[in-house]
Amino acid sequence: MDLDAWLIVCSALWGLCAGLLVPRAAYRLSVPPEENWRTTCPEGHPLGSWLGRARCPEGDRYGPGTTPVAVATALVTATLAAATGTRPELAAWLLLAPIGILLAVVDFSVQRLPDVLTLPLAATALALLGAAALLPEHAGTWLTALYGALALGAGYFVLFLINPNGMGFGDVKLAVALGAVLGWYGWPVVLLGTFAGFLFGALYGMGLVVVRRAGRKTSMPFGPFLLGGAFVGLVLGAYGA
Repeated sequence: MDLDAWLIVCSALWGLCAGLLVPRAAYRLSVPPEENWRTTCPEGHPLGSWLGRARCPEGDRYGPGTTPVAVATALVTATLAAATGTRPELAAWLLLAPIGILLAVVDFSVQRLPDVLTLPLAATALALLGAAALLPEHAGTWLTALYGALALGAGYFVLFLINPNGMGFGDVKLAVALGAVLGWYGWPVVLLGTFAGFLFGALYGMGLVVVRRAGRKTSMPFGPFLLGGAFVGLVLGAYGA
């Protein structure tokens, strides 16, 4: 097995292990904005930590399923490894991916992107990419990542001001992190990832309308589609770098 294959396998294993830790955090964070984070399971047992499977001591499952979350995280990290190869920015993608999965799960559950995740995600992305920029063989530009974060955050903020009912402020904060990630590979990737996010969201919304599970004014989570679009843009940007 060559180096690239080993890298993909190791990245998938990392994603699988990281994904196993997501469900409990997702359950604890999946509450309406006015409520505190959950501290007990549905049966009233105290949750001793933030990370791990979402299961009661008796074995009853709550929250998101462990297997689908872990498999999804493994697929994401393996794909990122296949696209990026041995370039140093791969370490940033592997560390950020599980947080993206966690955000997607929480937003789908309660249509909320918690500040405790979105704000540190942007700072962490820029810090990790700054470190990658200091290493040889990197394929991106940190300054463009910074400008991408500012531009995408500002753009989404304008959209929020125009239509606050159609976009939450959590989406604006998430856009800062996604702008940094996409901006690493240049402005065309920022545009591609942004367009893909809106496209995915529109297709999902139209699908709900077609099957009559939603109307034209029904609110829906947008964060997962922003993340999905950024993932597509990032993979294509890494392949083309």
